[in-house]
Amino acid sequence: MSPEKPTDIDPSNPQAKEMADESMVHTLAAQANAIWPQEAPLFARYRLPDNAEILDAGCGTGEITLRLAELYPNARILGVDVLPGHLDLARARAATRRLSERVRFEQRSVFDLGLPSGSFDLAVCRHVLHAIPHPERVLAELARVVRPGGWLHILAEDYGMLHFEPRTLDADPFWSIGTTTFGKATGTDFHIGRKTFGLLSHLGLRSLTVDYAIVDTVRVPRETFAAIWESWRDGFADAFGQHTPISRDEFLAHFEDMLATIRDPEGYGVWMSPIVAGQVPSSGI
Repeated sequence: MSPEKPTDIDPSNPQAKEMADESMVHTLAAQANAIWPQEAPLFARYRLPDNAEILDAGCGTGEITLRLAELYPNARILGVDVLPGHLDLARARAATRRLSERVRFEQRSVFDLGLPSGSFDLAVCRHVLHAIPHPERVLAELARVVRPGGWLHILAEDYGMLHFEPRTLDADPFWSIGTTTFGKATGTDFHIGRKTFGLLSHLGLRSLTVDYAIVDTVRVPRETFAAIWESWRDGFADAFGQHTPISRDEFLAHFEDMLATIRDPEGYGVWMSPIVAGQVPSSGI
């Protein structure tokens, strides 16, 4: 029997509870530490103006917003999110680093930003599309607010690109069954990463590129990798038990098994996330 979809879920943000959990603060920090060193060099391709206007859509606690501010020291950056608690933390961090004059955070929906068309040279959206319904609408909204010649930079998770060598348990069926049924129950797509290239192409973006952020036991310190998994474990155990055939105890057992692999000097696991970028044509969208 398929898990029933609870009636109290916000259809536009079905993972709101998990996103607002304290574990997500730790998740965002660990993911940034693991991925940003690989991701930062990609931004040089966009050849942004010195005084670029940048949007970080679904900015969360501002982990990447503040890194973008360091990468572009003369840019003005707007981070938007729907969770006020995360935004408060982001504002506090910006103030501590004395970035408040050119980095601001606002509560806005990525479905309807309420911003003028053609406002930004670059729109960044990371770790968002798999957690919301209708990602194509979000991408269209991001393309709308980017000026002709500007860029979209999308990190779209895909849980079919996550692999661990079998240990006590086999992670393959866990991820396949778990994410497929969780996505169906919440109206989200945990395989959106592989579809993002096509969605941007359909919107008319040009010069498309696909790179991969590779979080594995070779490229990333094992404890940084483990910190991501511990945060996922803490934030999603109850939700998986509610939305999928996998019980909470089974979920925890699989995560402990994967954590053992991550921490084993001879163990190997990998999580790959596509980073898809495209340029708004000179005629606009």
